[in-house]
Amino acid sequence: MLQEIVQFLVQTIGSMGYFGIFALMFLESSFFPFPSEVVMIPAGYLAFKGDMNLALVIATGILGSLAGAWFNYILASKFGRALLLKLMSQEKVDKLENFFEHHGHISTFTGRLIPGIRQYISFPAGLANMNPLKFSLYTAFGAGIWVTILTFLGYFLGANEDLIHKYLKEITIITIILVTILIVFYAWRHKKAQSTKHKA
Repeated sequence: MLQEIVQFLVQTIGSMGYFGIFALMFLESSFFPFPSEVVMIPAGYLAFKGDMNLALVIATGILGSLAGAWFNYILASKFGRALLLKLMSQEKVDKLENFFEHHGHISTFTGRLIPGIRQYISFPAGLANMNPLKFSLYTAFGAGIWVTILTFLGYFLGANEDLIHKYLKEITIITIILVTILIVFYAWRHKKAQSTKHKA
């Protein structure tokens, strides 16, 4: 079943070109969450075969992810706040906004690297009206790392499905561990900075 899906996507991306990568990554990053690996790994394989340019594949994947993230951001910003105020108090909404004002960058960046979260991290950012420039930069940075990893997997291992599954699982585990370490380090550094600030 997976092989058939991948083959279909290879054919789709091959026929639609870079627009196909952009459109599929837009959908993956917004309201139709399916694994980004079924888009970028086949695209990487096409780059290996010489049918596409590796740098353009990565750039297009990042742009598609960013566009999908912005779609969710705008939806949440325009329509989510009114709904949120019906579900929780103004005080809690203010706390959410304050959190993303101070910690939105690390949340947005790390969220793009975690399976099952990357598609939805844009919603709280939009609800809190996170700074658009920061949102774009950290979304692109986080998405860029993941897109590049998947593309290179397809480029080097695209013809070996067993190795892709093996390394994708290992890379995902390593990524989650590194993200956890980064979050712990960030929390420690923030707490230390706050403590120094209070002493001063």
